[in-house]
Amino acid sequence: MMLKSVKNLRLFDLKESLLKDLADYPQNDLQAFDLIGQLVDFAEKHAVCGNCWQYYIAYFIANNENTFSLACERKEHINGTLLSFAYDDFRILMDLFNTSPSLLPTMESRANSIRDFQSSIAQSSLPYAHLIAQFTEKLSNCKTTQDFLNTAIDFYRAYGVGELGLNKAFRVVDENNRAKLIPITCMDTKRLDDLVGYELQKQKVLQNTKAFLDGKKANNVLLYGDMGTGKSSTIKALINEFYEDGLRVIELYKHQFMYISDLISKISSRNYKYILYLDDLSFDDFEVEYKYFKAIIDGGLEVKPDNVLIYATSNRRHLIKEHYSDGNDIDPMDELHKSDTKNEKLSLVARFGLSIYYPSPDQQEFLNIVHELAKRCGIEIDEAELDKKALTWAIRNGIKSGRMAEQFVHSLLH
Repeated sequence: MMLKSVKNLRLFDLKESLLKDLADYPQNDLQAFDLIGQLVDFAEKHAVCGNCWQYYIAYFIANNENTFSLACERKEHINGTLLSFAYDDFRILMDLFNTSPSLLPTMESRANSIRDFQSSIAQSSLPYAHLIAQFTEKLSNCKTTQDFLNTAIDFYRAYGVGELGLNKAFRVVDENNRAKLIPITCMDTKRLDDLVGYELQKQKVLQNTKAFLDGKKANNVLLYGDMGTGKSSTIKALINEFYEDGLRVIELYKHQFMYISDLISKISSRNYKYILYLDDLSFDDFEVEYKYFKAIIDGGLEVKPDNVLIYATSNRRHLIKEHYSDGNDIDPMDELHKSDTKNEKLSLVARFGLSIYYPSPDQQEFLNIVHELAKRCGIEIDEAELDKKALTWAIRNGIKSGRMAEQFVHSLLH
C-alpha cells in the first residue's frame, strides 16, 4: 500500500510527522534507511516493546489535536459532517496501522525488527507509555473501521489528546513572550500512602483535591511549615494519585506570574483539572510580584476557571517577610499607619481558602518515621540501635524532619 494516502486525511495534521516523510518519499535506499532510523529512534525513546509501527500510529492518533479529537476530549456528542470526516480519516489510519511501511525492499528487510522491537528503556519510566501500549493493543483487535474509530473516541474521552492528555506535569518556559508548556517526564512515582506521617494534613489535601476533581467547590491550598516535612512531596504524590482521573499539574515560579493569564487561556477549555503548583513561595519586602499574584488568585476582573486551582508550599506562614514593627500602628519615623502594611501582607495568604501546617516532628514521631521507612527498605537492625543512630544523625544535621529520616535510612543501605 502506498502511504501517499495519508495526504487524504482531512482532520489529522501531518506537520512534523514521520507519516509525512513516508508519504513524500523514500525514493532510494539511503532515504529509506533514514526513515527506518527515525522510526527506531522513536521506538527507543518511547520504550516500545512490540510492533513499533503500530505503536507509532497509535501514538500519532493519541497526540494529534484537531477539531474531532478535542470534541471527543470534551465528551461532546459528535455527528454530521465532522463524524463523516473522522470516519474517512480512520479508514486510512486503520489501513496504515495494519500495513508495515515496506515501500522499498530495503525497508521490507527490516520488517521483522519493526514488528518486534524491544526497547532498552523500561515503560515504567515514562508516564504515558503503558497507556499507548494498551491503546495499540486495543486498536490491533479492531475488525472494522467503526471499531477502530470507537476505540479512539473511547481513548480521547478517557485520557484526552496531545501532550496535555498524556503527560502528568509540566513546567513553563518563555516562547516569544508567551507561555509554553514543556512536559516533565522524569518524575517521582510515590503516592500518598508512600509518605509516612502527617496523616491529618494529607487527608485535608486529599479531600480538597477529590472535591475539585468531582466538580465541587474547592479551595486554593497553602501548605506551610518547617523544611523537609513533606509539603512538596504531598503535592507530587497527588499527581500520581489522580493522573488517570484527569489531574494535571503545572509548575510555576514567582518570576513567571506574568504568564498565568496566558496559561489560563490555554487550559480553560480543556477537559482536565489543573493545579498551578508554586513551590517554596515567599516574598521579600522589595518584591512586588505578590500584588499581581493576589489579583490573579482572587480579586481581578478575569475569573479563574473552574478547572484551575493554585497549590503553594512555603516555609513562611504569611508568605511575605514580616517585621516586629509591622505590629505598631503609628511609627513617626516610617509609614504613618503600620496596620495597613500588615493587612496588605496578610491579604495574600487570605486568598488561599485552605492553609495546612506541617510542623517538624517531635522526637517520637521522627523515630516512628525512621522505623517505618527502615521496614519498607528491608533493613533489619535492633530497634534501640536504630534509634540511637537516627538521633545521632539528626543532631549532627541539626534538624528532625521526614526528609532527614529518609536520608538517614538511605545511608543505612550503603
